[in-house]
Amino acid sequence: MPNPPAVPLPPGFLARMKPLLGEEFDSFEQAMQQAPVSGLRVNTLKLSVEQFTAMTPAPLGQPVSWCESAFVLPDSDFRFGGHPFHQAGLYYLQDPSAMSPAEMLFSVPMRGDETVLDLAAAPGGKTTHLAALMNGRGLLVANEIKDKRVGHLIQNLERWGAENVVVTNETPERLADHFSAFFDRVLVDAPCSGEGMFRKDMGARADWSEDMVQGCAVRQGNILRVAAKLVKPGGYLLYSTCTFAPEEDEAVLQQLMDETGHFRVVELPKKPGFMVGRPDWLGLPDTAMELSGAVRLFPHRLPGEGHFACLLQRVDAENESNLPGETRLPVPTRQQLGFWREFAGKLLNANLMEERLRVAGERLIYLPQLTPSLGRLRVPMPGIWLGFLKKDRFEPAHPLALFLRPGQANNTLDLAADSRELVAYLRGETLPSDGLPGWLVVTVEGWPIGWGKRVQGVVKNHYPRGWM
Repeated sequence: MPNPPAVPLPPGFLARMKPLLGEEFDSFEQAMQQAPVSGLRVNTLKLSVEQFTAMTPAPLGQPVSWCESAFVLPDSDFRFGGHPFHQAGLYYLQDPSAMSPAEMLFSVPMRGDETVLDLAAAPGGKTTHLAALMNGRGLLVANEIKDKRVGHLIQNLERWGAENVVVTNETPERLADHFSAFFDRVLVDAPCSGEGMFRKDMGARADWSEDMVQGCAVRQGNILRVAAKLVKPGGYLLYSTCTFAPEEDEAVLQQLMDETGHFRVVELPKKPGFMVGRPDWLGLPDTAMELSGAVRLFPHRLPGEGHFACLLQRVDAENESNLPGETRLPVPTRQQLGFWREFAGKLLNANLMEERLRVAGERLIYLPQLTPSLGRLRVPMPGIWLGFLKKDRFEPAHPLALFLRPGQANNTLDLAADSRELVAYLRGETLPSDGLPGWLVVTVEGWPIGWGKRVQGVVKNHYPRGWM
């Protein structure tokens, strides 16, 4: 069937942008009519950029100047999202401009093990990026308020294999009531009018209106006020949107700073093609000119979609939160711990600290090292799901396979990325295979991708149906 006709750019939107961009408007309008750009970000928790470029299944484009682990993908019929290396969590596909917020949040280097919150995390692009930048250190809380989006977030994080992430499913208000000023860094990628996504989202074009811009600004202000309560004194708050509207960008931030007096703008690095923040577009007073320290990304200036980011630092001296470092989840019983030890002793060559093991129903969970009390918050993913604790044994879960690195499983079945056997495995089929009986990790050219169990020369398939 033919593709549906494209929705034209809203005339009201273009009329707003023309006086703001001036001489750049014609280039901007032309760029907005072009195809969107795709990017690939390497999972540096699992492998280096150099390792990936040596094994990439298809040519990569130019590096993304503001993200050392990413590339702009060239126009091609090759589907990186359908390759088994993607299922193994070796990379994430993301608009290059959407990679800027995580990089900007860490433009001020980490001081040690830090607590970080991604307030609106689904589908997980920015969360996986933050996890890679944290390199397994500290604590990363990924929150998503919408129930329907949490599953996709968890799946992307399980594929990523980070050990320091907790997923919550809460309102910002409930998080603020529980944590208070607990986090060293908070990322707010706020819901917006989506002007920066007009090249790839025809629905955003169709829904756009002046009233929508104003309504989004009100909503963003409310979210930002709550997010500000979660930042430690001296900590950082990164506010980002995928819209060009200054009412949703500089104006929302100025309102927060006027209301609280607790935040200052931290000037962000200006990468090639970045535009400075533009408080002058709103006619704000000279006192607002520090907002020029923000950055704006435009598709006519760089390879990516539209984005805005501004970094704030909390400068007041109020006391920070001091949550106890205890979780409500029980520790394994002696019998349960024995089942785990028996399995891990045979199958794994990985150092998982037993003091971080907890039980949730039948599930054995490996908690992040800095997990605090989570009280009565909804926590669909408190850590890495290692497997099931049955009455007389332990059975591994899919996230454990994806957490493992090459060489950390003692019994494996390695398949070529382009093999019929791998296609069959990912479809849920059994595979003929001689070798040691029992559980094994199925790998794609050395990289763990799932579990199987060899019985009498046949590997029974344990790849989860929801991933097929």
